[in-house]
Amino acid sequence: MPLDELLLKILVCPENKSPLSLASAQLIEQLNRKIEVSELKNHAGSTVKDKFSAGLLRQDGKRLYPIIDDIPVMLIDEGIDL
Repeated sequence: MPLDELLLKILVCPENKSPLSLASAQLIEQLNRKIEVSELKNHAGSTVKDKFSAGLLRQDGKRLYPIIDDIPVMLIDEGIDL
């Protein structure tokens, strides 16, 4: 189930309160390839182990919050610095 449009309009980055948008399929694919070879770390420095099908990209393009099982993970430490 895709992220509800109304929910997307009200979600903001928990760190700087900037708007978020759905990340492109190409970006998600690139990040998932890094996950496969254990090269992707989250903001807290932990290696990301599970692939995700979507993500919310911060307006400045510097951080992505993964969407796992149709649920946005909006924790600063779980965000992925790009």
